[in-house]
Amino acid sequence: MKVSMLASGAVLALSLVQAASAAPRLDGVVSDHAVLQRDRPLVITGTARAGEAVLVNLAGRTARGRADGDGRFSLTLPPLGAGGPYQMLVTAPSGQVVVDDLMIGDVFLCSGQSNMELATAQAQNSFQIAGAADEGLRLLTVAKRVAATPQSRFDQPPAWAPATPGTIAGFSAVCFYMGQDLRKTAKAPIGLIHASWGGSRISPWMAPEGLRAAGMAAEAATLELYTRDTAAAEVTAADTWGKWWRDQSGDAPGREPWHADGVLDWRPAPGVGAFNRWGVPDLASYVGMVWFKKDVVLTAEQARQGAVLSLGAIDDADRTWVNGVPVGGGSIASAPRRYRIAPGVLVEGRNAVTVNVDNVYAEGGMIGPANLMRLRFDDGTEIAIDAGWRYVVAGRPKSNAPRSPWDDINGAGTLYNAMIAPLGTVGLKGVAWYQGESDTDLPGYDRRLRAMMADWRRQFATPDLPFAVVQLSAYGATASRPTESGWARLRDIQRRTTEADGHAAAVVTIDLGDPLDIHPGEKQEVGRRAARAMRALAYGEDVAPSGPGVSAAVRNPDGGVTLAFKGASGGLVTHSANVAIGFELCAETGSCRFAAAVASGDTVVLAGDGKSVARVRYAWADAPAVNLFDQSGLPVSPFEIAVP
Repeated sequence: MKVSMLASGAVLALSLVQAASAAPRLDGVVSDHAVLQRDRPLVITGTARAGEAVLVNLAGRTARGRADGDGRFSLTLPPLGAGGPYQMLVTAPSGQVVVDDLMIGDVFLCSGQSNMELATAQAQNSFQIAGAADEGLRLLTVAKRVAATPQSRFDQPPAWAPATPGTIAGFSAVCFYMGQDLRKTAKAPIGLIHASWGGSRISPWMAPEGLRAAGMAAEAATLELYTRDTAAAEVTAADTWGKWWRDQSGDAPGREPWHADGVLDWRPAPGVGAFNRWGVPDLASYVGMVWFKKDVVLTAEQARQGAVLSLGAIDDADRTWVNGVPVGGGSIASAPRRYRIAPGVLVEGRNAVTVNVDNVYAEGGMIGPANLMRLRFDDGTEIAIDAGWRYVVAGRPKSNAPRSPWDDINGAGTLYNAMIAPLGTVGLKGVAWYQGESDTDLPGYDRRLRAMMADWRRQFATPDLPFAVVQLSAYGATASRPTESGWARLRDIQRRTTEADGHAAAVVTIDLGDPLDIHPGEKQEVGRRAARAMRALAYGEDVAPSGPGVSAAVRNPDGGVTLAFKGASGGLVTHSANVAIGFELCAETGSCRFAAAVASGDTVVLAGDGKSVARVRYAWADAPAVNLFDQSGLPVSPFEIAVP
């Protein structure tokens, strides 16, 4: 994208500089090599000098308007069919913007957490990158950013690029493979926008309206407070965390570990670094919370000042107090923690720094490095605080700890504000969403997923915008007997929520996971299945978007159950056996047992065992073994269904 000046040679150099700074600037993702959505009005927004006339010309279509008092303009071009490349001109008295190599086709947004973020070069079939160049497939990655309020534009506009071996390698594998597969049938250029962040919950991707609709009005209000009074918001967030801790622990107010009177069996910490490597047997594979405390002795002069507490990196999340006063918390494992201590918090003599470290995956602890662990006073002096820490194991909490609403990846709206809102009203053909690991066992995911889809449909001005929601793949514990599973429960929520939506579908991947790797390498087939869902939802093709899914349960006279399935292309088949495995008959509460199951056509019959049956579950484990598919190779989605 080039900016040129419409000024005579007699204009002074200063005038040129002033005009250049005021020349039209486009919002969103309209730039060189971009793909804009075909067959719908093209809304071009941006900034220019306040009040000046702005003209947009593209493919012989022209739109005129005027920037408002704040310099904002919005011009709408009539729909265009698939084609290109084109050049678009945006002209105003202050200058001209030229957008080159612009294509008109279908645009898809891909978002979620680490399994969407995983790059093509890291995927199982990365050797195919060398032959995957495609001028008609364009890629754009939105940089990771957070914001406390919805942003109207990106601080650094992201850049489109045609698909070449160099650009494909670092791009989202699922998103790329979906787009590559759609190119076979779409008969149009395809644009892929990727905006993901590993480890993120769904709540950071929600707009303020969605947060309120999903029962997170308090979090939205606290985030708004954070923009006006950071200290007050920190106290509010810490109060929420403190109430959660007391509910978990039974501690009375004033007796929690962050107070001087908190009674715990403190032990000397062996050093800075992951506690799993300390050589303490009970911590070698520990996932849960650990409390850390350090006493810092200060002079009267030091205590009179404010300071910055630097703790280095903490894996995964922390909540930190100084003398019982909350000073901060975060959940980016690689991010060094730096918390402001206001004047009046420190005291002469002994000061207690208390840190709760919540390790939710793999290794955890106060990672450092040691040279970053400092207490720096407002006068510029500092002291080291890397030695002398004590610790105590807190155990695994009964429920997930609350995070601050402004937390980067576990907050409320922070990623939507900085990575989705600046996309503006760009036209989209569909959205692929791959997320849920970080919301496992957090109540209300169905409300949050519905609200987020409504948020994005509202922003992109498409009430029926299709969503392909990729289910969680198999990872973690297998099951030799019926058990409870948060991952299975979330898969079922994804299935039920998308079925009820009418313009969404679950992309079933239960057979593509790896019990030992939360990031399974098979992403090409995930992309193909997401493309199948888009063909049904976005293009109206006569295919089942999700493959076979349960539709009804009927109680049989012998006490067994007959299950009916829809979307099973060619009927159901079992692999490697003449029976279907993974089915459970369950009582009203608890007490499930495996059931003998036989598939035929579009039904599965479960034999009765003389016991009470109120529910049927299928593939109900973190990493279940499954062998029930349809003739096209798509697996049956995990589910739970009531038996009337």
